[in-house]
Amino acid sequence: MGRQKNTQHMKEQDKNPPDLTNEEEIGNLPEKEFRIMIVRMIQNLGSRMDKMQETVNKDLQELKMKQATMNNAINEIKTTLDRINSRITEAEERISDLEDKVVEITTAEQNKEKRMKRTEDSLRDLWDNMKRTNIRIIGVPEEEERKKGTEKIFEEIIVENFPNMGKEIVNQVQEAQRVPYRINTRRNTPRHILIKLSKIKYKESILKAAREKQQITHKGIPIRLTADLSAETLQARREWQDILKVMKEKSLQPRLLYPARISFTFDGEIKTFTDKQKLREFSTTKPALQQMLKELLWTRNTREGNDL
Repeated sequence: MGRQKNTQHMKEQDKNPPDLTNEEEIGNLPEKEFRIMIVRMIQNLGSRMDKMQETVNKDLQELKMKQATMNNAINEIKTTLDRINSRITEAEERISDLEDKVVEITTAEQNKEKRMKRTEDSLRDLWDNMKRTNIRIIGVPEEEERKKGTEKIFEEIIVENFPNMGKEIVNQVQEAQRVPYRINTRRNTPRHILIKLSKIKYKESILKAAREKQQITHKGIPIRLTADLSAETLQARREWQDILKVMKEKSLQPRLLYPARISFTFDGEIKTFTDKQKLREFSTTKPALQQMLKELLWTRNTREGNDL
């Protein structure tokens, strides 16, 4: 009975040989047990390799799935970017078209403004040309002409201020009247007297003499003699008044030329400008002139720019 148990125990040992880690123990094993151990180790190694292969395959599958997901995401991003780029291109084309239209509209408006300016200038010149022989007398009280007529007032002014001109000028009067025709009761100042002469040279000689005399009177009361110009020309000339005053104080001999050009002497040369912008640009090259006019050209220009 005991022998049978030993035989059975030996068989179990053959099936499950002890785990040997020591080289000496392995070397002392019988050949049969050694072979069994080697076979088992090979089987364990194969099992581990199978598990490792299974794990690697699983990881590879997950990586492939993640890569596919990433590829899909990248494709979606590319598609989105393509749509965005397409919209940007479309927007740029629209902006370019709008810019072209703005340029066309701006050019058309500028051409329209130029045409309007030319038309206004032509109308102004035509109107001024019709008035070119006229003189306006400003400051003579109303009712003066009732007793002796408007022409007589003009004659009195010529005799009082320009006695050397004699009757020649007076005889050149073609029309003499108050303007406007009706009295405006809301105006406290007398209406102007309009004198139409036969030739422009007579008007120019009177105005030249008035500029030289400076103080013109009628019965000792100061009055003014001016050219009869359109409202647009008068307004353009009024814009030079402050500058004219300063230039007169500085002895630059300023003058207003038709229609509204300023002329003055600077550094021994006669300078003429059609508008304030051109005078402003010129003054930047002449510090003395710039300093003289800075309150009238530069400060006002800055204020106008802030109002825009």
